[in-house]
Amino acid sequence: MKRRVVILTEIIAPYRIPVFNALAARDDVDPHIIFFSETDPSLRQWRVYKDEIRFSYEVLPAWRRRLGRYNLLVNRGVGSALRHAAPAAVVCGGYSYLASWQAALWAKKHSIPLLLWSESTAQDIRRKHLLVEFMKRRFRHWCRAFVAAGTASRAYLLALGAQEMSVFIAPDAVDVRLYAERAEKARMNANQIRAEHALPPRYFLYVGRLVEEKGVFDLLAAYARLDENTRPQIGLVFVGDGPVRADLARRASQIGSGIVKFCGWMHRERISEFYALAEALILPTYSDTWGFVVNEAMACGLPIVASDAAGCVPDLVHEGKNGWRFRPRDIDGLARAMRAVCDQSGLAARMGASSFEMIQAYTPEACAAGLMEAVNFSCNGVA
Repeated sequence: MKRRVVILTEIIAPYRIPVFNALAARDDVDPHIIFFSETDPSLRQWRVYKDEIRFSYEVLPAWRRRLGRYNLLVNRGVGSALRHAAPAAVVCGGYSYLASWQAALWAKKHSIPLLLWSESTAQDIRRKHLLVEFMKRRFRHWCRAFVAAGTASRAYLLALGAQEMSVFIAPDAVDVRLYAERAEKARMNANQIRAEHALPPRYFLYVGRLVEEKGVFDLLAAYARLDENTRPQIGLVFVGDGPVRADLARRASQIGSGIVKFCGWMHRERISEFYALAEALILPTYSDTWGFVVNEAMACGLPIVASDAAGCVPDLVHEGKNGWRFRPRDIDGLARAMRAVCDQSGLAARMGASSFEMIQAYTPEACAAGLMEAVNFSCNGVA
């Protein structure tokens, strides 16, 4: 008999659709996903791929406002949606929204097992807020089990007081096959794609929002520290948009030699083209719960250069095997990793092959399996 499970999460994120589809394809669970909103246009420009959805879902009526750095989202109908779904377990994808707390209280009132699906890590910049930490611990007390995105988020849940036996890893995942297939197609048409996007023959790649906390100014500074004879041979490409783009472009124009290109926002249909032709992906973030761009780049066969502030790094970036790690804000450390890519012929290709091999274990099916282990434990007391 299939177990009815309700998952509450913020938006219809493209990287979650394959996971929920994989969950719906299992023979032991009947999932229903409650989204607080279709998307968040003030922060992300993701498309909503409704045609790919193969699971039961609904979107709650919502009112959203951004107040500076904070995102206020208020929903109606949480209780009625849960009553109608009649779940055997309730999974909340975080605790940042009022609807998550409403769902937690509903589960507590009706003696339904509550699970927290968390990506937070000890390096989360929000940790410094006492109120946030208090709320996390209160929410944790109500949960019977926990779903962690990876090693770093599991360690953080344990630090918050979760029992080791109640924490399960459902590895954050993207559709590996989709990205791999599109990257292979892009490499077969490399000349055409380079011409279309005006890409340099070799380049480092950054993908994400152009905001200071992603370390984008550090990346530009590290590129500027490469030898002036090296920079003309390998460019730096930014894919994404954000409030600091103009300032980044201004600083890039002051670099004496080299190629720095800003390609703007790209949807999933085109992003594999940039991954496929790059030398390495660079993620210099100061704080990132996971970093799905790393999964995407590895599925496209790229080595990774990432700060250890990204939650995915302990699981996905193995120093010397498929990439390099450095401390956030360590511009010299980042520059050294970039020089290694430039100076060692064939290294990027070998590391990229290792990335592709490693990411095969981080599939939507693996994520769904980890999630169900946690659900079964919360309902039965055993995994």
